This record gives sequence, structure tokens and C-alpha cells, in this order.
Amino acid sequence: MKRKIFTTMMLLGCFMVCFAAITNLNGKWAGKLVMGDGTEYPLLYNFKVDGEKLTGTALTPDGDVQIADGKITSDTTFTFTVATSGMTIPHTGKFYGDSTGIDLEINGSKIHSVLKRPEEKK
Repeated sequence: MKRKIFTTMMLLGCFMVCFAAITNLNGKWAGKLVMGDGTEYPLLYNFKVDGEKLTGTALTPDGDVQIADGKITSDTTFTFTVATSGMTIPHTGKFYGDSTGIDLEINGSKIHSVLKRPEEKK
């Protein structure tokens, strides 16, 4: 019986540590989106993690827009959508600590980008 309780407590502890790690996703992340024709668009996200909920803003050609349907799906992965220019763009991301990989689905094509924290201006 003690072994079962100990194992349960260890698993619960690991689960809590994993979700604590993704809270480091909070804050600003920047990168660039390179389209198939070579056109580049700046990416800037400001993420806010609250348990399994992801909110915040994304910089788009229409200005800052709210992140919608944001979910933390595991200890390092998340999803959300951004509505801009008359379309809704699904995003899937993976948090690595010092960087974040993000896939955007635009017009049926997936485009990958890497986000990093922008350097603070002195």
C-alpha cells in the first residue's frame, strides 16, 4: 500500500513540474515567417499561460490581435489560433525553454518558424 501511495505521489509531482516548466512560455517571443516565395513577415507573440489555458496577443498585418482557443496540450506543447486578414490561422507550438518551435497552417500549407525571446533594450 505504501508503495502505491509513493508511486502516485511521484507521478503527481512529475506532472506538476512539467506544467510548471511551460509557465516559462509567458512573455514575448519573436521570429520571422518565411513564405515559399521568400517573402518574410515578422512574428511577435506575447503569451500568457494560466494552467492549461494560453492567451495573449500576436502581431499581424492588422496590428495586435488576441490569441484565441489557446490550450496547453502537454508539458511542452500548445495550440492556438489567430484571426487576421479575414482568415483564421491555426498554430501548433513546442516549448524548448530557450526557444519555441511553431507551425502555422496557412491556406493548407504548414510553415515552421523558430521563436526566441527578443533582447531587452538597454
